[in-house]
Amino acid sequence: MVLGAVGDTPYRIVLLLHILSALIAFAPVFTHPRLVSQTKTLGEDGHRSVVGHMMSNGRRIHGPALIVTGLLGFILQILSQGAWSFRQFWLVAAVTVWVAMNGVLHTQTLPGERLLAAGDPSGEAGVERGGKILSLLLLVMLFLMIFKPGL
Repeated sequence: MVLGAVGDTPYRIVLLLHILSALIAFAPVFTHPRLVSQTKTLGEDGHRSVVGHMMSNGRRIHGPALIVTGLLGFILQILSQGAWSFRQFWLVAAVTVWVAMNGVLHTQTLPGERLLAAGDPSGEAGVERGGKILSLLLLVMLFLMIFKPGL
């Protein structure tokens, strides 16, 4: 049973969802570090409140979106009907980068946001560091997805 092939409607729908979930997952990488510093002018309670919402969104929205992005990537590989194989370097590298992204998000960014929400300023370093690493990994991922080295 053929569910779809590269360029067919089912493939394009999954590709659209894959890209949309990536946008949702990476929005905070670019906005949260700046918001953390901007909200310091709100006073301790206002700052803690905003960071608490950011942390909650990271755990409920952005983290799951990053996981869904990768899972949809696996579905795209299945729907490609052999056009994309896990023997291709770019796809193995993309899976590796996705795992690294999840590691950084869950060991640096989200714990940093949790500390900030609790009033511990030491969490800011984790949010900043995680944001920088995730930005770099996103650039690597985009390179892999666009140029498909080793194809």
